[in-house]
Amino acid sequence: MNKPLPEPAAGMSVITLGTAAGPAIRGPHPGMATAVVVDGSFYLVDFGLGITRAANSAGLRGENLRACFITHLHSDHVAELPGYFLWNWGRPVSGITTPVTVFGPGTDPQGIPGENGGTGAMVEHVLEAYSYDINIRVHDEGRPDLRQLVLAADIELPAGVADTAHGNHTPAMEPFLVYEDELVRVSAILVEHPPVFPAFAFRIESRYGSVVISGDTTECANMVTLATGADLLIHEAVNLDYFAALDMAPEFLNHQRISHTTAPGVGRVAAQAGVPHVVLSHLAGLASDDEWSAGVRTEFGGRITVAAPGNRFEIAGVPVLAAR
Repeated sequence: MNKPLPEPAAGMSVITLGTAAGPAIRGPHPGMATAVVVDGSFYLVDFGLGITRAANSAGLRGENLRACFITHLHSDHVAELPGYFLWNWGRPVSGITTPVTVFGPGTDPQGIPGENGGTGAMVEHVLEAYSYDINIRVHDEGRPDLRQLVLAADIELPAGVADTAHGNHTPAMEPFLVYEDELVRVSAILVEHPPVFPAFAFRIESRYGSVVISGDTTECANMVTLATGADLLIHEAVNLDYFAALDMAPEFLNHQRISHTTAPGVGRVAAQAGVPHVVLSHLAGLASDDEWSAGVRTEFGGRITVAAPGNRFEIAGVPVLAAR
């Protein structure tokens, strides 16, 4: 007689599956990826190198995945998307058996038409690239067709924002709704990560509280807007001195300077937003945990954590969504 399955644990938690910036391997940590778990279901933000094994080690199974969100289309945030779904597909691996949508940036409205594709085009091409494997497993193993399970949606900017953003990647704006189900509400806002556009940060709210995930961005007012009142802020950070000491090309150093946030900059964002707890992730460049924290501490008096892969943070804030 089979034992009944345990009831999913109630509550909300955030797992930093991967914490390293890229695309480079400068240490042992997996690339950028974060899971938000609510009442036993989970949501993924970004697909950095190593997420497939990290999610499995965290006890996350594809059968409980609700939706996915991509902050921007740099390779270190999407490179393992095909690997994740190919390893989490169908009943033999407790994978997805019903459609899951990947929400992410669309085509740059300021770019040259046809120059680049958005999330929808990327997912379509990825699935086509693995069509041989998909077809074989559908017919040989009885799996559902992965091309009917992994859906994609380009996030549309609110009316007027795209025009306002011409020449300005982060016009002052309010967060806008991207996704909603009976467990969570997910909002996005534009952040500053030139030359990438659009690039998003996400706020995920449940009846238990809220978490904001910055994606890649330099210090900007939109991050303060999105993070105000959140229970947890997961923010990227860069160590500019580390890269300067490596004698990198001027273009590379300039990108780090104008597209990422220093530790003191993270502190300023957190202080202005009034969040109680900052978690540093997507760490660009090497530094000790004490060095990262000290930089944030110059501007912020709340709790600071330098994330490691597999860290789990429980959210226990005042309910912001009514139980349904």
